[in-house]
Amino acid sequence: MTDRWARAEEEFRQREGDRRYRRDDTAWAAREDDTMVIPRHVDEDDEPAAESWRDPDSWAEHEDSSVRPKRSAPNRRSAPNRAGRRGARSRAAARKAVERKRRRRNLWIVVGVAMLVFTGAAGFAGKKLFGGGRVPEDYTGSGGPLVVVQVHPGETAQEIAVAMLERGVVASTGAFYEAAVQDSRMSTVQPGYYAIASRSPAAQAVAALVTNSSRVGNLVVSEGRQLHDQHDVNTGARKEGIYRKIAAASCVGTGPAQRCVTYEQLDAAGAGTDLAALGVPEWAAQEVRTVPDRTRQLEGLIAAGAWDFDPSGTPEQILKELVTASTRSYQDNGLLQSGAKTQLDPYQTLIAASLIEREALPQDMSKVARVIVNRLRVDQPLQFDSTVNYTLDRTEVATTDADRAERTPWNTYAMSGLPATPISAPSLNALRAMADPEPGPWLYFVTIDHQGTTLFADGYQEHLSNIEIAWQSGILDSGR
Repeated sequence: MTDRWARAEEEFRQREGDRRYRRDDTAWAAREDDTMVIPRHVDEDDEPAAESWRDPDSWAEHEDSSVRPKRSAPNRRSAPNRAGRRGARSRAAARKAVERKRRRRNLWIVVGVAMLVFTGAAGFAGKKLFGGGRVPEDYTGSGGPLVVVQVHPGETAQEIAVAMLERGVVASTGAFYEAAVQDSRMSTVQPGYYAIASRSPAAQAVAALVTNSSRVGNLVVSEGRQLHDQHDVNTGARKEGIYRKIAAASCVGTGPAQRCVTYEQLDAAGAGTDLAALGVPEWAAQEVRTVPDRTRQLEGLIAAGAWDFDPSGTPEQILKELVTASTRSYQDNGLLQSGAKTQLDPYQTLIAASLIEREALPQDMSKVARVIVNRLRVDQPLQFDSTVNYTLDRTEVATTDADRAERTPWNTYAMSGLPATPISAPSLNALRAMADPEPGPWLYFVTIDHQGTTLFADGYQEHLSNIEIAWQSGILDSGR
């Protein structure tokens, strides 16, 4: 009995032990001792060779991602899962670190190549333009004959250097550029034409340019100036016309070598029948073709203002350059749209504005414009003394009865309507006044003193009273 119960109790303890401590005898048989480390799972493709861990570069790669051989955790039931997860994360981090390093390496390669390309292109361009690293070719001596070089608005020193080389002034663009950047006055150079000695040393060419002593073809046309010279009745002083001003501005050089276009050459060229060769715009061509005195056909078409022209051109080329620039200025300031209130075409507006310029001060211009419009509408002669004086060599404010009686295509005492051409170069103020006359009934006006005071009237009797005031001031006394 006792033996039977003892055997039963032993069998129970054995079954309970087996249930609680079940194990795979085959797996455990592989253990050689209690200190054996459970192997960490590593994918075959990710396992670095033993040599790579000894290689400093390879070690640096893995150092950032903390991928190093580790001794496994103590043998617990959860250890294999944690080790597997840590291994997967370590492998992913390692791959990312390698990829980041590869991208950084590729970026530096791309930047390096781009810098090499840019540096090479810049060097090639510099070598082409300025002769590379060698000393630029330069002339020596005092230079040769003068040549005319144009400086365009907004040009840089490099662009001016090219123009200088093309015109034979300097031996190389590099020599001129090096001299130009050393002179702070280059920033003050104005657009225009310059006469500079050919085959000049670069420093000499720059000096001529910045001192402005070589500037040529620079013309200033004052408001109200006419094409031809006139003389004052009382003093005999000559009032130079536009042609005289152009002739003076055209001179290149000094002494016996000086070259100029003459007043007479310009007068003859201005009378040419090829209007396109003179730059006459289409809106004026029809009236200009019918001008009875062809020497006056360009009157008013060279505008008041500052102009530049190439003095090395022929008289016809010079006039065309000036007329073309003036036409552009007129059109930019609205001449083609100026007749909306007056029903005058652009050329008629130009004629009327030239009368205003010769007859009125700026503060009275819009009223004089109204007198012109009012008289034209009722076909009343304008009777402006400025139109009588226009064809006279000797002029004054007052005109004689004989002068007013002489019939010419410009004398508005002897005919109704506008003169055949403008009688001067009008100002922008006169053009604006003619485009927008001040409202009013005025038909008459007269200047009553030497200060230019002008009185306006809408009736003839009032006008006669104003003339009497003018007589008393002496302004109407003739010198003839």
